[in-house]
Amino acid sequence: MLTSALAFIVLIGILIWFHELGHFLMAKLFRVRVEVFSIGFGPVLLSKRLGETLYQIAAIPLGGYVKLYGEEESSKEPYAFSAKPPWQRIIIALGGPVFNIILTVFLFTLVMSLGVEVPKYEKQQVVVGHVAENSWAQKAGLKPGDKIVSLNGVRIKEWNDLRRLFLEEKIDKKSRAILEVERGSRLVKIEVEVPDLTGGKGVGLGILPKIEPVIGDVLKNSPASQVGLRKGDRILAVNGKPVESWYQMVKEIQASEGKPIKLTLEREGKRITKIVIPSKNPRTGKPFLGVSPKIETVKESYPLPEAFSRALERTKELTLLTFKVLGGLLTGGVSVKTLGGPIAIAQFAGQAAQSGIVPYLSSMAFISLQLGIFNLLPLPILDGGLILLFLVEMIRRKPLPEKFKEYWQKVGFALILALMGFVIVNDILRLITGG
Repeated sequence: MLTSALAFIVLIGILIWFHELGHFLMAKLFRVRVEVFSIGFGPVLLSKRLGETLYQIAAIPLGGYVKLYGEEESSKEPYAFSAKPPWQRIIIALGGPVFNIILTVFLFTLVMSLGVEVPKYEKQQVVVGHVAENSWAQKAGLKPGDKIVSLNGVRIKEWNDLRRLFLEEKIDKKSRAILEVERGSRLVKIEVEVPDLTGGKGVGLGILPKIEPVIGDVLKNSPASQVGLRKGDRILAVNGKPVESWYQMVKEIQASEGKPIKLTLEREGKRITKIVIPSKNPRTGKPFLGVSPKIETVKESYPLPEAFSRALERTKELTLLTFKVLGGLLTGGVSVKTLGGPIAIAQFAGQAAQSGIVPYLSSMAFISLQLGIFNLLPLPILDGGLILLFLVEMIRRKPLPEKFKEYWQKVGFALILALMGFVIVNDILRLITGG
């Protein structure tokens, strides 16, 4: 809990500081007086005045702000925000989100140059090890052992290629595509529907590589830990039925309906038998033991130019995915229950911090991008809402009425408070239900 809290405070503090720095520098560029530069809201913990600006850290680390002279009340002073032309105010408002995106690219570049641990199978040919029920892959007719070689004529060399092709829609935005598959000695062409990879109503591709039934980790206080299962144990059979892959093992465990299971496993060359009673997974309601598979990884690092290029590609890919998810939220394709708030971010940051500096920097980059995109939404009180107002003023060639601006701000506060309340309730429900 303490690790998560500290990881969250450091992560969110850096992201807020960088966001507000973007507004601050753009304001200074156009000679707008900055009265307050605040990280956090509420009671002030630390403050120091340097020149015309009061720099402070406040008690509630859920945001920050840059208070500009002439922002709340119109003024004709040359250093007032309200005295600047709309295009300059748009650039000042854009500063925060753009700096978050810049930070994302910088952090991903750093991560790529330091080196990231990736599953070994991601760099291998796409050989199907498992097909999920009711998935896109099952509907397409894919089978375990199939080797996917191309999509609409574009060669697929590794797992990442397949995901990237669908995600970036390099299939000419068609609703159907041609998949070439090596099945035994034959080359089979399959016409498939384009899958939904946004996490909405679809379940993604629904294919996974073959994973050996070897335990990689055991959850504390789980049925597996209680009977002494260990990292490195190879599961040979479940209730006397031999298993050759992790998916077979999971299928047999779930078929037990919670009844005691006899596991035959291999440990350091010896055969061992364990009797374990599965628990009900709070997320799925299905029987589970509390073990995860051993996934072999390889470390990838790149020289700075290539790391920067890959960081741009990664940022582009995540941006596209984010907008697809936002579209899914609007159309109902993605459940609003997937939204996370400060508690979810704290857990995410804490888990990343425990995994090492590279996962932590990756999580920071990801959240920085989400923060930048979220602030560009044309909603009152967000940067995107301000940009929308300034664009309207550019078209009208005169300021909007003060009453309208005041109403716009009130609506914005109400929306943000409602959204914040909703995601916090979502976070609490996840903690209670284990979802």
